[in-house]
Amino acid sequence: MQQQKLDGWLFYDFRGSDPIAYRVLGLDPRGIRSRRWYCLVPARGQPQKLVHAIEPHALDGVPGQTATYASWRVRDRELGRILRGTRRIAMEYSPRNEIPTVSRVDAGAVELVRAMGPEVVSSADLVAQIGSVLSGEELASQAVAAELIAQAQEATAQEAARRLRAGQPATERELREFASQRMAEQGLMEAGAIVAVDAHSADPHSESQDGIAGRNSLLLLDFTGRAGAGPHAIQGDLTRVYFLGERLPDEIQRVATVVFQARDAALDLLRQRWTAGKPVTGADVDHAAREVIERAGFGEQILHRTGHSIDVRVHGDGVNNDDFETRDGRRHLAGTCSSVEPGIYLANRFGIRSEVDVCLLEGGKVEVRGGEPQRSVPALLAAPQ
Repeated sequence: MQQQKLDGWLFYDFRGSDPIAYRVLGLDPRGIRSRRWYCLVPARGQPQKLVHAIEPHALDGVPGQTATYASWRVRDRELGRILRGTRRIAMEYSPRNEIPTVSRVDAGAVELVRAMGPEVVSSADLVAQIGSVLSGEELASQAVAAELIAQAQEATAQEAARRLRAGQPATERELREFASQRMAEQGLMEAGAIVAVDAHSADPHSESQDGIAGRNSLLLLDFTGRAGAGPHAIQGDLTRVYFLGERLPDEIQRVATVVFQARDAALDLLRQRWTAGKPVTGADVDHAAREVIERAGFGEQILHRTGHSIDVRVHGDGVNNDDFETRDGRRHLAGTCSSVEPGIYLANRFGIRSEVDVCLLEGGKVEVRGGEPQRSVPALLAAPQ
C-alpha cells in the first residue's frame, strides 16, 4: 500500500458480498454476518473495525480496535472517524467495471466513502499481489495437477477410440463419467470435465451430454482438478482436441493450426518479456494471441479472452490474459499461474481450443505445465506408423 501511495485498504461486506475480503482477512465465511461491516487496514498502524451491535464478533480474529453501530447515523459517524485524515483508499471496485472479479463493492458504498473525503481507487493490483502469488509448495502442486490432467485427457481420448473400434461409440455423458472416474483414481479433487463432440465443441462451456463420439468426430476435452484436498493444492486447467478418424480434414487442420499459432504467440511474448525482466500485462498477452487469429480471418469467431488467473481457485482474482471481454492492464507477477487458451468457434460446426497453464517464476523463468503443448490434432484411428 505504501508503494502505491495508499493510506489504506477498506474492506466492506454485506452478507458475503465480498469474498476477497474474507480470504485476505482470513475470515471463515460460514459465520453469521447479516449486517454490514467495515475494516480499514491502514498502510501504517493497526486495523480499525466497525461492526453491527447485534454481531459484535463478526471480525473476531482480525487485529485492531472494534467499534459498533446500530443506527445508520452512528454508522456514518464511526466510519467518518475511521476514515478521518485518509486521502487515497483502496476498495474492491473497478473503474467502468473493467475487472469484474474485483468489482465486489456496490456503487452506493463507494459513494458513501467518497462523501467522507478520501479518493476511492481500485484494489485490483493489491488483490493480484496478495491473492494470486503462490508459494513454492503451491506452485509444485499445480505442476502435479496439470500432469495428471494431461494423462486423464489422453486416457479419455483413447477410450473414445477404443469404443469406436469395438462398434460401441460413446456418448459425451459416458466419456465424462469415464474421465471423472479416472481423475478420482488419480487423486484429483474438485475435478471437472467438459466433453464436447463436433458442433458442441463450438460452445466453450458446453454442458451437452447426448452427443455421440462417432467416426470422424472432433472431440474437445477441457479438464480441471487439484492434486489433493489441502488449502495449498492448486488446480490445473487444460484443453486438448482429438479427431476420431483416420485422416484429419483440411478445414479442421487449418483452424487448429491458427489456434496453436495464437497460443504460441502468447507464450512467446510471455517468455520474451519475462526473461528480459520487462513488464507484461494480461492485456498484452491477449492481444498477442488475438492478433494471430484476426490476421487469419477468424476474428468474428473469437468468443472469450485468451486466459484467466489460476490461484486458490481455478478462475482466480489475479491477472487475466484479457483485453477482449475486459481490459486487464495489470502486470503479471512472479510466482503466479494463468491459462493461455485461445479458441476459434464455428457455430453449429466445430470449435478448436488449446489450453495450457503457464507459471511465471523468479529469475525470469517461464514454465508451461501439462506436458508438451499440442502441435497437431491427432487422428486416433489412423494406422500406426
